[in-house]
Amino acid sequence: MRAAIARRMSDSKRTAPHFYVSAELDMDAVQRAVNELNEGRAVEDRVTITAFLVRAVAASLSRFPALNAVWNADTLEVVEQVNMGVAVALDEGLIAPALIDVGAMDVDQLSVALRDLATRARSGKLRAAEMTEATFTLTNLGMFPVSSFTAIITPPQVAILATGRVAPRPVVVDGRVEVRSQMTATLSADHRAVDGVLVARFLSDLGDALRKPESFAGIG
Repeated sequence: MRAAIARRMSDSKRTAPHFYVSAELDMDAVQRAVNELNEGRAVEDRVTITAFLVRAVAASLSRFPALNAVWNADTLEVVEQVNMGVAVALDEGLIAPALIDVGAMDVDQLSVALRDLATRARSGKLRAAEMTEATFTLTNLGMFPVSSFTAIITPPQVAILATGRVAPRPVVVDGRVEVRSQMTATLSADHRAVDGVLVARFLSDLGDALRKPESFAGIG
């Protein structure tokens, strides 16, 4: 598997002119929503920050569809349905199977689907579509003490979002210093498909969504 990963990542860097844009995103509202939803739940029934991220990214991709695209030979195809590749660590290496049509799921459904996808990935029981039909990838290292990182685009996609841990940081709000939950997100994008202004607008839109999780998460 390592050899196959090495070939794909090397091909991606040779073929796609990568560029990177990072943003600090406020996660206070998402953290509160996660805590409230998980109160009294068994561990196996809890919603996750990753589920909120997947749902928020899907909502922003619906407004910036140029990032939800794949190359078909030399033709760039924008895909209406968001099939989110989610990085899963295996003993042999990292893979990013797809959650199909994430825009149709709320955060409870996504939390269940994410656990199921990871379990089947580790047991070698992924479906064909989950291995081949991702249109955008999220790779989240928030469970480790990682502040930020950059990722290599998975061909034939045109973008991948890398997110670090959610941590309390001092920020200025209305002229006052407050401690808020923050997360660094870095989007790697293919310059043949999109430019920096569009990526910056996407990250700004994502940040706005994460400040109001009730607007996308199906939590009412």
